[in-house]
Amino acid sequence: MQEASLMANKYEEDFDNLSSINPEWSSDLRNKAMDTFREIGFPVQRKGNEKWKYTNARPIADVEYSPAQFEKIDSDYIKSIAPWHESWINLLFVNGYYQETFSGNLSTNIKISNMASSDLDANLSRTVGGIMDYSDDGFAALNTAFMSDGAIITVPEGENSEVVINLIFFNQGLSDTVNHPRVLVTSGANSTVSVIENYVGGSGDRTFTNSVSEIYVGENATVNHYRLMNETDDTYDVGYGRVRIDTDGTFNSRSFFRGCGIGRYDLNVSVEGENASCDLQGLYFTNDAQHMDNFINIDHVRPNCQSNLFYKGILAGRSRAVFGGTVLVRKEAQKTDSVQSDKNLILSPHAEVDSKPALFIYADDVKCAHGATAGNIDADTVFYMRSRGIDLEVASRLIIYGFAGEIIDKVEIPELRSYLAESFLSSLPTHRFEF
Repeated sequence: MQEASLMANKYEEDFDNLSSINPEWSSDLRNKAMDTFREIGFPVQRKGNEKWKYTNARPIADVEYSPAQFEKIDSDYIKSIAPWHESWINLLFVNGYYQETFSGNLSTNIKISNMASSDLDANLSRTVGGIMDYSDDGFAALNTAFMSDGAIITVPEGENSEVVINLIFFNQGLSDTVNHPRVLVTSGANSTVSVIENYVGGSGDRTFTNSVSEIYVGENATVNHYRLMNETDDTYDVGYGRVRIDTDGTFNSRSFFRGCGIGRYDLNVSVEGENASCDLQGLYFTNDAQHMDNFINIDHVRPNCQSNLFYKGILAGRSRAVFGGTVLVRKEAQKTDSVQSDKNLILSPHAEVDSKPALFIYADDVKCAHGATAGNIDADTVFYMRSRGIDLEVASRLIIYGFAGEIIDKVEIPELRSYLAESFLSSLPTHRFEF
């Protein structure tokens, strides 16, 4: 189902060079991942490849990328393109590499480690790769093979600090380069943490960001996770999120995507403890010829758990969006309460969305629902606003922003919420609803 030999050959020399400088603790993991990539390659075959049915990976796979190198970046520039606040712990990664001189005060009970360090705790190093199964996904295997730096966040048991950890992954935009960011978050029992992952940058040249994040939510712990992607039309971005939730744990996800030529976010949440819950909400905006694919899966393993999956899309130009949402309720997961929904506002007759929500239920005592919608705003709404003296163009923008605001308003960090409101409002196209 996947092409292997040709694609793998492109990365052999770079992998050998990287292996000579990477810390010893990761060598076995990276070697196994490279072996897998050699075998399966990228998911470029369309027939029978359901996970990539609506997204053509070949434009990414056919480029012979070189590993991006570390370059120092002026902090003022980063602050102008990414959310940043003095009260947060801000860590910058340039082309996948940690820039220590930028990062703020790390004085906290939360332990934050640089993955490139050679003296990582043995338990931590064994946790890397623990829930990222790359056996059937070439992009995930390639990230694991080439991971050279990233953030490891360890929240101790009972730590309920209100600190926000802001990870900025800046893509400098050097032509035909690739970077492989890696994030690991481990939250101890009865702890709370908020983590922002920002993927920003690009310069108009063709680049590729291929990231993996693994998040462990401990017993009665809460992890609030925000993922932002804001790159340029010539960039490709493939990201993976893997989450495991323990008993009474809570995982809240807010994802925001715009400004990428081809983007894909593959999020898989395993609800493995009783009375655990997850709330996954996202907003994507596509314009021109952009393509965004959200592939979201929730696996209910134990009983008495809850999940909510709610994504919204705004499509303009000749763009295309894909939403694949799957909820699996296993036989043992009785009393599951799960809802999933995908709503899309289509602003152009040339834009297209493929939405495929699905439920797989093997328990008989559950409450589950799913749905998807796509369309324009109804005429009555526009007529009402016009009757109140609001110009058609202004009314149109207010309606679009109101549609997006339902997700933005769910962001609990005030500074981030303000940034997103301004960012999305400024990027919305000029549009006139005509009937």
